[in-house]
Parts: sequence; structure tokens; C-alpha cells
Amino acid sequence: MDVVLIHGNSSCRGVFERQMKSGLGETYRLICLDLPGHGRSGDAYEKERTYPLPGLADAALEVLDALGVRKPVLLGWSLGGHVAIEMISRRKDFRGLFITGTPPVGENISEGFRGNLLKGLAGSSAFSHEQATQFADRVFDSAATPELARAAARTDGDFRTTLFSQARMAEKSNQREVVSSTKTLTAVVNGAADPVIDLDYVDRVPYANLWRKRCFRIDFAGHAPFLQTSAVFNHYVAEFLQDIERAGQS
Repeated sequence: MDVVLIHGNSSCRGVFERQMKSGLGETYRLICLDLPGHGRSGDAYEKERTYPLPGLADAALEVLDALGVRKPVLLGWSLGGHVAIEMISRRKDFRGLFITGTPPVGENISEGFRGNLLKGLAGSSAFSHEQATQFADRVFDSAATPELARAAARTDGDFRTTLFSQARMAEKSNQREVVSSTKTLTAVVNGAADPVIDLDYVDRVPYANLWRKRCFRIDFAGHAPFLQTSAVFNHYVAEFLQDIERAGQS
């Protein structure tokens, strides 16, 4: 089974190292990609088209088509979860959706988050070294590393300002409606101490096909449970993928 892992804002594919090097990577084909303007991917030529959520979803779909990937499971973290939901809104051929740190928001985007996104850093332009370090510390907490700060510093500053501009955010789908109508099995697993998203809002979303009929919270984890409590997080992912396989065999 193919599993596509999509990273968050101002991060990179390397953030999923603890999944790639785990039993998940031995059992499943894990595909990680750097979104445009991140990691080893180049900055977008047409930033106004590529950096909004619809453009990121189209870019990810193009990668999957180029690789010949059919009917994968999408695993998205934070912004990556929003990209995954946007992909679901465009195509129906996905075996599963696993989101973490991602509130499926409707027209009122702010209702899914807690206050100012990372004290304004999430939408600011090019980072200084100090700002990149602050960003990594706030996102990853105890799991922050110099490599994650460098990934934040590398990200195209135009990406954040374009993504969060009012006009560009209005172009995305109503993601609350997407997860409330999709037949794709959807897992929602968050850190219980996530300082970025409103967990109560996430739990109240009327998901159409919610895995095991509930949203899960991982104790002692914040916005990046796949790093902060990777063993527990990987167990949830493994259980989700096994359930998908069982359903396909029945």
C-alpha cells in the first residue's frame, strides 16, 4: 500500500524520518515530498497560482501522477493535512485520509485555531535565523532541532504571505464540508496539548466516515505528535492502515 506523507508549513519531508525508519517504512511504501518552496523543491515560478491550497494540492497530484501512484492513503500534518483534504475534494481515488494538527475549517477559518497562528510567524515573510529558531521551537517544542529551524529558514518567504493572504485563502474548498461528505475513511489523531489548533472544534466536525467513530488525542504530545511521541503515533497509523487492508479484503 502506498502512503503519501505531506509536511506542514515551513517544514520539509525530512520531518517524517521517524516514520520512514520505523516498521511503517518496512511494511508500506511511504512517499514523502517537499511542497513547492520548501526543502529541496524549488520556489514556485507562478507563486500566486502555486502557493495557495488549491495550487499545492494540484502540485502534489502531479507528483503522484508522475510516479504512477494510484489509490494511496494520504497522511497530512498541519498544512499538509489541509493539502490532503484539498486533494480529496478534487479526486475520489484515495484509500484513506489521516490528518494530524489539521482542523477541517469552513468559511470561518479562525474557529479551528487557537489565537494568533504561532504569534504571527506562520504567515510572516522571510525568516531571520532567530525567527526560524522561534518557529521551530513553537511548532515542535521539545522535538525541535537545528535541522528543523534550517528548514523553516529555507522556506520561500513569499509562500507564507501568499498562502495566508485573504484573497488566496478564499480560494480553498470548504474543508469542513469535504470531510463531512467524503466516503474516504478519515482518521483524526492529534496531540492532546496542541497549542495551535482548537481540539474541541476538531472533535465536533461531523465527519462522514470517521475511523473508529472518534477523534483521538495522544497524551504528552503537542502540534507534532509524529515526532514528540512517535511510537504511539506510528501505532495509530499502523492500526489505520491495517483496518483499510482488512476492509479491502472483505
